[in-house]
Amino acid sequence: MEPRTSSIAAVVLALGVLATVVPGRAQEMQDVEIRTTDLGSGVYMLQGRGGNIGVSAGEDGVFLVDDQYAPLTEKIIAALAAITDRPIRFILNTHFHGDHTGGNENMGEAGVLIVAHENVRKRLSVEQFDDVFGRQTPPKPEGAWPVVTFTEAVTFHMNGDEIHAFHTAHAHTDGDAIITFRNANVVHIGDVMFNGMYPRIDVSAGGSIDGTIAAADAVLAMIDDDTKIIPGHGPLAGKADLQAYRDMLAGVRAAVAKEITAGKDRDGVIAAKPTADFDEEWGDGYFNGDIFTRMIYADLSRK
Repeated sequence: MEPRTSSIAAVVLALGVLATVVPGRAQEMQDVEIRTTDLGSGVYMLQGRGGNIGVSAGEDGVFLVDDQYAPLTEKIIAALAAITDRPIRFILNTHFHGDHTGGNENMGEAGVLIVAHENVRKRLSVEQFDDVFGRQTPPKPEGAWPVVTFTEAVTFHMNGDEIHAFHTAHAHTDGDAIITFRNANVVHIGDVMFNGMYPRIDVSAGGSIDGTIAAADAVLAMIDDDTKIIPGHGPLAGKADLQAYRDMLAGVRAAVAKEITAGKDRDGVIAAKPTADFDEEWGDGYFNGDIFTRMIYADLSRK
């Protein structure tokens, strides 16, 4: 039996076990379709529900960036099988949120090596609480935790490419990694970028608006007009899209900071509509202007 055949069998078996535990979530996901976009040089973007997935596929095997939700593992495996017959060797999580790490346990049980920044392992292993949304998330089973962690950067030499991941501090969370496929000229920026919409900034998990802007600036400085950017959410992006997104972040930050400096509390800042100039273009995604304002207020008001 070839390695990949064995790997798929183990993944599907694990999926069947987990589906008995979370049937509601499995039911939700039954109509989700995994869409594949070929970015060239053996790199692909997969979209389903949850964070966008990056793929490097070639003779050395499959390298994945993120893995969405557990009930989608079988569909993700099928999408990969249409690309290559090589085994899945690595998954690198861009951060700890469940729509990017939900398939970890399935993949880990199949022998796939899970890699992430050290703060991803820490946050998956303990209960999390989001103050902005009042949402509690229980710890994940140990099988979902990364088994290899890094603090600053790590490089994989696979499929004729250098896949380089580096940590960007206090951006979307405190454990974000940005992944560059250097030879393919592709960047997976994770949830540092929600293309065409207001992002989530998880202040309770160490995220910040200033860190998000700094991360966008860092990527802008290292890419060119031909670079393809896989955002955490939304369609494939380019340099101009990231620049527009970065400018929106800076504009909203300045507007919220102005209201805080004027002495307004959270409700007063929200009522002032500091995102008004941006809502038409950016407010039709996961979060409207008021919710995005709450996130930035929670960040800036603690300083």
